Amino acid sequence: MRNLIVAAILLVGVISCKNNAEPPKLEWITIEEAVKIAEGNNQKKFLVDVYTDWCGWCKVMDKKTFTDPELIKYINEHFYAVKFNAEQKEPIMFKGSLFEWQPSARGGVNSLAVGLLKGRLSYPSIVYLNPNLDPIIVSPGYKDPDKLLTELKSL
Repeated sequence: MRNLIVAAILLVGVISCKNNAEPPKLEWITIEEAVKIAEGNNQKKFLVDVYTDWCGWCKVMDKKTFTDPELIKYINEHFYAVKFNAEQKEPIMFKGSLFEWQPSARGGVNSLAVGLLKGRLSYPSIVYLNPNLDPIIVSPGYKDPDKLLTELKSL
């Protein structure tokens, strides 16, 4: 009987620990950190989530897409995930050029967003870059976890 009680307590402890485990999270980096990584012997591609603070679909992707455990695992293993606010006011040095904030009809945009999105300022957009930060493709619009995972595996 005593062994049964000890086993039950251990089982409850294991289950409790498992339930308290932190869910996996994307390892987001900044565009500046991406530049430093690309200067080294990098082998991973970059996924750049280009967003704005006012974008509703960007917030939905943050809550529903970028929290999917299978997607998180795949991105963390195969990509560097970069969060980039298209309306960032701080200048950015990227591939030897300085990109600055420019006023526009909606309030303003960083010229790096204009370059990454090839002038098509649509949010959310994901820009895929090779290990040297050269563009592969721009993928505009909201994506659910399954659609994004399929897209990632096609690159």
